[in-house]
Amino acid sequence: MAKFSLKINGKTKKVDIDPTTPMLWVLRDHLDLQGTKYGCGIAQCGACTVHLNGTAIRSCSLPVSAVGNQEITTIEGLSEAGDHPVQKAWLEHDVAQCGYCQAGQIMSAVSFLKNNPNPSDEEIETAMSGNICRCATYLRIKEAIKTAAKK
Repeated sequence: MAKFSLKINGKTKKVDIDPTTPMLWVLRDHLDLQGTKYGCGIAQCGACTVHLNGTAIRSCSLPVSAVGNQEITTIEGLSEAGDHPVQKAWLEHDVAQCGYCQAGQIMSAVSFLKNNPNPSDEEIETAMSGNICRCATYLRIKEAIKTAAKK
């Protein structure tokens, strides 16, 4: 076990945990931030996507020991009222069906739009191809991202 002081959603959180524990489980099991979901455990589906210093990463494959002083943002920290432009666009386009992958989808979209505020359809499809939606709401996801890009 080791002690870690983590910057999560703008607050410092302390955990005493095995250094190899993936951030996904630190967030969910030790910090009660359950918006980040477990999907595959091998960084392939995107359900566990969070931001590390603003960049989308898969929390299931990031050991807590690799975080250091970097800032982690989860879906809970994206906006207090759920009114981030991407979240609002998700609602406007009724993206969620089962909703399981949506936190990861939103976190990937936010990071993508930060670096590409006026994306083409092809750029959106490429950027989001690492996030799997079992309900196949990909067309609504793309439209929501285009709407959020305009805001």
